Amino acid sequence: MVLPLGFQGQKPGQACKLLRSLYGLKQASRQWNAKLNSALASRGFEQSKSDPSLLTKGSGKDFIAILIYVDDILVGSPNLHQIQILKAFLDDTFKIKDLGSLGFFLGIEAHVGDSGLNLCQRKYALDILNESGFINCKPVNTPMVPGHQLSKEGGTALADISSYKRLIGRLLYLTATRPDIAYAVQQLSQFVDTPTDEHLTAAHRVLLYIKKAPGQGLFYPKNGALQLNAFSDSDWASCSETRKSVTGFCVFLGSSLISWRSKKQATVSRSSSEAEYRALAATVCELQWLNLLLHGLQAKPSKPAVVFCDSKSAIAIAENHVFHERTKHIDIDCHVVREKVSQGLIKLLSVTSTSQTADGFTKTLPTSMFQWFVSKLGIQNLHAPVYGGIRGYERQFRRRALTPIHAS
Repeated sequence: MVLPLGFQGQKPGQACKLLRSLYGLKQASRQWNAKLNSALASRGFEQSKSDPSLLTKGSGKDFIAILIYVDDILVGSPNLHQIQILKAFLDDTFKIKDLGSLGFFLGIEAHVGDSGLNLCQRKYALDILNESGFINCKPVNTPMVPGHQLSKEGGTALADISSYKRLIGRLLYLTATRPDIAYAVQQLSQFVDTPTDEHLTAAHRVLLYIKKAPGQGLFYPKNGALQLNAFSDSDWASCSETRKSVTGFCVFLGSSLISWRSKKQATVSRSSSEAEYRALAATVCELQWLNLLLHGLQAKPSKPAVVFCDSKSAIAIAENHVFHERTKHIDIDCHVVREKVSQGLIKLLSVTSTSQTADGFTKTLPTSMFQWFVSKLGIQNLHAPVYGGIRGYERQFRRRALTPIHAS
């Protein structure tokens, strides 16, 4: 190292003591990402426009995809030889640690069997329960008490809000494989600035529900249809304080759930039709992004995406321009629904409220309706005896061309 100019007391033979490594600097992650992308670009990889962390190369049997999260890399290809070539290149360019076939990635447990892929966060869920003191609690059937409305005014303010913030942050990451708690966590996350004992009690209720099946996660069957189907719903003026509505949607690729959201809308809707129309706009934007992502993965859907909505008036607004007088106050960006319908990207279909799968993303449901909602999400408990347990899956485990890599 070269001593900085103006350094006082410089003597011959002096050495610098390193106080902070490169990993501690703010620009370290950006420089690493630029270097990694540059190295992969030299091998012919192209960065996806829909997701900058995804890089692809080739086509057909020589297709290979790389998913990057800082220095954790997931490689997928139908050709194992392509993966071996890439790993040899990365090992020559950087020092990497080959973690073998896909097992754990970013805290998500993955098991590949003859029937398909199962993703869960059992260890992460058990860590949350153990840290919160709920590892031996009595489980419940729903993450929220039906009919219970949370507000900022109820309860006594917590003296230490850091524990509540940490708990909600960990639950938010758990929703990556647990869409059944998405609405409950969305409601609780609204009060992280000024939580009360009532909010903490509601958060503990979610932990009681997680204890029932900590190994529950998503299942993706093999050879599924490349057809996008979405369910869009909203709960009009459900927030008692702001009177804003909640948007909820879920998107399936064949029978596999690949995207979902439970989020409060940005503005107040004047009617339930407007709230449903705004939810449709959010769903259509998600479908457009998923279409681009699938094209980059060379898995282009063969038919237009089908969107199911339980509001006939919202469908009429999207398909019929005669309703201009009723919708001229709605933001222009919401009318993306009309544009995509006319382009043939999506097809709107009506569905009854009792068959609306996205209903569980907009409101609390009674036990029977909540169990029906969970059954439609394609969720399975990998560690339950009915599925052979973890050992049963390990016996079925076969080597697949999915390889996680840690680069250093």
